[in-house]
Amino acid sequence: MFNAARFLQALPIFALFAGCASVQPAAQTGTPKTPDPATTNAARGTRATAAQEAAIGQRYFDTTGHAPSATVTPRAAQAPAIQAGSSVRSTTGFTNEKGQLLPDIQAYAREVATSRQVPLKHVESLLLLARFDPKVARLMTPSGNRIRRSWVTYRARYVEPVRIRQGVEFWQTWRPHIDRAAARYGVPPSILVSIIGVETLYGRYTGSFPVLDALATLGFRHPDTNRPERSQLFRDQLADLIELDHTGELDAKTATGSFAGAVGLPQFMPGSLRRFAADGDNDKAIDLQGSVPDALASVGKFLRVHGWVPGLPVFAPAQLPENASKWVDGGLKPLLSWQQLEQAGAYVVRKQDETMNWTRHPVGVIDLLDEPRGLAEYRVATPNFFALTEYNRSYFYATSVAELAQELADRMGYGGPDATP
Repeated sequence: MFNAARFLQALPIFALFAGCASVQPAAQTGTPKTPDPATTNAARGTRATAAQEAAIGQRYFDTTGHAPSATVTPRAAQAPAIQAGSSVRSTTGFTNEKGQLLPDIQAYAREVATSRQVPLKHVESLLLLARFDPKVARLMTPSGNRIRRSWVTYRARYVEPVRIRQGVEFWQTWRPHIDRAAARYGVPPSILVSIIGVETLYGRYTGSFPVLDALATLGFRHPDTNRPERSQLFRDQLADLIELDHTGELDAKTATGSFAGAVGLPQFMPGSLRRFAADGDNDKAIDLQGSVPDALASVGKFLRVHGWVPGLPVFAPAQLPENASKWVDGGLKPLLSWQQLEQAGAYVVRKQDETMNWTRHPVGVIDLLDEPRGLAEYRVATPNFFALTEYNRSYFYATSVAELAQELADRMGYGGPDATP
C-alpha cells in the first residue's frame, strides 16, 4: 500500500467515532460452526496469487452458473422511526410497582406493534423482560476529558501480530467460504477477513451484554445531551430487535452482544441484520453468531450496498501536494475528482493502465492525525474507503481495516485490497 507523506501541522479535529458497529471486545460468547474437515485440510494446503484472486469471480461463475451480482439491494426497507417513547436520565426500570409498563414504554409498545406488524402482546412480553443495565450506561457515558487522538496508537491496536497470525489461520480454515462471499459481492477476501478480525478477533469476542437490556437502557434511560438523536437510534434498533424476534431470526430473550447492542462475528446492529444480513451457507437461515459463512456474506453485502465498487483500491496510489490539508472536509462521502487534485499538484505514484480505473470515480482526501506528535498523514481515498466508514464512521477504523487486510493478503500471497483485482 502507498505510504502517504507526513506533515508537521496542527489541524482542527472532526468527529470520527460516531458509529455503533464496532466496539471494544467485551467477552467471548458462542463458538462458530467449524467447516468440513476435508474442506479445511484442502484449504490449508493451498496458497493463492493475485492472479488467482482475480479469477475467483470466474470460478464462482463456472461452478454455480451465476456471475457476481451487478446490483446488490437490501433485503428489507428502512423502517420508519418510532415516534413514541422518550429517554430520561434515570436508573429505574421500565415498569411501575405493579409490574406494568410505564406509560411512555406502553405507548412505544403500541407503535412498534402497529408499525412493525408484531402482535402487541409479543412486544409487551419482551419489554417486560428488559432491565436497566448500569454497566451499559457507564460505558456509554463520555469521560468528559478530551483524549488526544493518535493514528499511530489506534493502528497498533488492530494491525498487530496476534490479529495477523489468527487472521491467517481464519483465512486458511474458511478459504472456500471467503472466496465465495468475495466473488458474490466483489469485495476482496482480505477485507472480509479483516473486518471480522477488527470487530471480534475472528469471532472470539462477540460481547456478553444482553442486547434487549442494552438497547432498552440506551433508548429510554441514557439521553445524550450532545447528540439527542442517539436515543432515538437505539429505540429504533430495539424495534428492529423485537421484529427479528417475532420473525424467528434472533432470540431477543437470549441474544448477547456489545454494550451498544451489536451482535455476532461482524457486530451488526439489529437494523443492519434486518436489512443487510445474508445467508452464506444456504441453509435458509441467518446466524451471525454461529455461522462464519453467514457472517462473511453479510459483511460483503453490507459493503456492496453501501457503495463498494469491485475492482477499486481503498486508497489511490497518489502523492498529494504539501497543502493537502485544504482538501480535507472531514466528511464521509467522496466529493472531489482526481482531475481537481491533479491540477492542484497531486500525481500518481504507480501508473499502470489496469490500476487507473479509480481516476474515473469521485475521491476524497482524508487525514490521519497523531495529535501527541503533531503529525498528520494524508491519503487519497476512493469510494471503497468511504464504504468502510459506513461500517464505522471513523477514518482510523476504515484505515485500520484496510491495512490489516493488506498485511493478511501479503501473508496469504494475495494482491490485497489495493491490488489490481
